Amino acid sequence: MSQEKLYGNTPCFLDGKKVSFRDDSFKDRDVLVYGVPWEGSVTWGDYTGCELGPKVIRLNSARYSGYLPELNHIDVLSHYSIGDLGDVDVVPADTLETMYRIENFASEVWKTGKFPVAFGGDHGITYPIVKALSEEIDGKVGIIHLDAHYDNHPDYEGELFARNTPFHRIYESDSVRNESIVHMGIHGPRNKPETGEYAKKVGATTISSRDIRLSGDLIDLAKKAYEIASKGTEAVYLSICSDVLDFAFNPGGPVDGNGLTSFELVELVHEFAKLGIRGMDYVEVYPQQDVNDNSSHFVSTVVLYALAGRILGEK
Repeated sequence: MSQEKLYGNTPCFLDGKKVSFRDDSFKDRDVLVYGVPWEGSVTWGDYTGCELGPKVIRLNSARYSGYLPELNHIDVLSHYSIGDLGDVDVVPADTLETMYRIENFASEVWKTGKFPVAFGGDHGITYPIVKALSEEIDGKVGIIHLDAHYDNHPDYEGELFARNTPFHRIYESDSVRNESIVHMGIHGPRNKPETGEYAKKVGATTISSRDIRLSGDLIDLAKKAYEIASKGTEAVYLSICSDVLDFAFNPGGPVDGNGLTSFELVELVHEFAKLGIRGMDYVEVYPQQDVNDNSSHFVSTVVLYALAGRILGEK
């Protein structure tokens, strides 16, 4: 593997090619990845440092090929070429300017027609990415939101774009059909009663981690979730917060028990991609908490399962 570098010792994701909008080098790539190294307000204790996620995810991706023997021996990277656009140029001291820059960058990505994968950063990045998608397709977006938490607080101590607020901003926007939002994998007492009540009030669907565990048929449940997200929309976007996983599978995240297993997550993502998601993000890996970089390593597997799903969906 050539391990082309973006900057310093950081390789491109999954040994992809370094590409840019400036020279049209992205045009021969099938998949575009980019990082959003943004962390806004820290909402609890010392759970901080997720702005380092894009770099560490890339570093650990150097270990992997695209071969998945458990998926009928599919070799993802023989089907798809990956272009790495580097990172959005965030402004740590200016939230509004950063949100503006994320939206502009995402808009350029959506215009390419390629399949995009964004690495956070905190969950605040999802709102400007989805807003840019809606403007590109000139229509409503449906969202499948895999997370332990609703992330729909109206604000955090006056901050409108904190990591626990993006879905409130999305509910309020014209970008998304709220009845086509599926909060999936929700679990645990770090949620507040008002967040679940507000999701219900706007018409969003909740599928808890317990619902998933007891469903008996992951694939059927994934199809039902996608059906909800795609109804009345022009595109479906997938947003994944690392803490949808049980902390046993996610040492680089908060201690949330009763979450999904790694198997459940990749199977759901694989099915959503097969059904036709337009793009995805993976947010809130905290490298400074991450024992042996386990959570960062796992991101490569999730992305490969998504791309394998797209390959199979195209057949």
